[in-house]
Amino acid sequence: MANVRNLKKDINYVLGDIIEAVYIWELTNADKDNKKAEAIIDEAITTFDELIAKVNQKDVENKKKHFKEVNAELETRGREMINKINAL
Repeated sequence: MANVRNLKKDINYVLGDIIEAVYIWELTNADKDNKKAEAIIDEAITTFDELIAKVNQKDVENKKKHFKEVNAELETRGREMINKINAL
């Protein structure tokens, strides 16, 4: 991992792309119920807030390990949301 700034950018891009995918799904499926789609957007926003808070923690002993864990959590939670989008 290069630095904290790149991790923050990755979080922003991944979750932004997920939200954009949900909006595209909503536009192409206007006749379907959007409650599940809106829940995915809310989950992405909550995930963003939680991950950015973890990145900004100052009381971390091993920063490199901490940032790797945050990156792994981003990947895991991102895949879960993508699977939810695909199931819509």
